Amino acid sequence: MSTDFEYAIKKDVRNNKIIREVDEARQRQFWRSLGTGGVLVVVVLFSVWQKVELLQHGYRIQKLQQEQAAEVEINRRLRLEVETLRAPERIENMAKELNLVAPPRDRAIVIERVTPSAPPDKSVVAAR
Repeated sequence: MSTDFEYAIKKDVRNNKIIREVDEARQRQFWRSLGTGGVLVVVVLFSVWQKVELLQHGYRIQKLQQEQAAEVEINRRLRLEVETLRAPERIENMAKELNLVAPPRDRAIVIERVTPSAPPDKSVVAAR
């Protein structure tokens, strides 16, 4: 009976690591699939990036158009204000409020704006 027990203890079980060979065809197919997938991901990301940039440019254009419309409205209001401030009736009313009177005809000096005449055609400029 002791020999059976001894045999069970001395049983040599080898747990060697299994060495698997690399399947070259499968390895190439894996890298090819990975490369194709990577290219597809890059193409999809580029397409999405273009669409997002286009959308952002659209928003910027819309914002600039709104700003331009607001500036045009401000410009219109300012021109209207300038025209009302330049009105001769308004200036005359303000002069009356300040007790200003018109000068008599003999003391009034009228200054006319003289526009420079255009130079004659084919004018010659003297040079030293």
